[in-house]
Amino acid sequence: MIKKIALAVAIIGIILYSLNDAKPNNSDYLAQLNKFRSEKNRNFRQSENSPIAAAQKPQFDSLKYYPGDLAFVPHADISRTENPDTTLIQMSDNKAEKYLNWGVVKFNINNSPQQLRVYLKADGRDSTLFIPFTDLTNGHETYGGGRYLDAPIPRLNETEIELDFNRAYNPYCAYNNEYSCPVPPAENRLQVAIPAGEKSFHE
Repeated sequence: MIKKIALAVAIIGIILYSLNDAKPNNSDYLAQLNKFRSEKNRNFRQSENSPIAAAQKPQFDSLKYYPGDLAFVPHADISRTENPDTTLIQMSDNKAEKYLNWGVVKFNINNSPQQLRVYLKADGRDSTLFIPFTDLTNGHETYGGGRYLDAPIPRLNETEIELDFNRAYNPYCAYNNEYSCPVPPAENRLQVAIPAGEKSFHE
């Protein structure tokens, strides 16, 4: 009897260990996120390709972010479009750029089902999927024109993908009016708040 109890305890311990091991380690995740944000700040201060105007760079210290939160790193079901068609996404200067309708991701935020269309640049130069979106923080705490999210292109047999809204970022036209940026299409306007990622640059 004691052996059976010990065996059961051992099995439960292995299951719990496996479940914990499957989840991202919060401290490791936050360390990586903070490193990513620090590197982006440095690039914005120093790079010649920075969208920050030269006159602003001496005063620029850091972009504004929500605190990292694993609640905004949902696993999503992704449906790939079998034969993706080309669509035109409107730009902020009223021009348009060609993208492929790559597929759709479905996920939950605060137990609320959400869906976003996923795109890939039609010129074939991008190595990640492009997800432009708006949410209920836009125009309040985040840039009014919406934000972007990048995601790895899944393998052919993969049906899930991880979205990291803590890495949601502003388009370049949020920092400098000289840029033209894709405008999130109507189908990617979420009716929930996503208080994660980058906040507004300007007050």
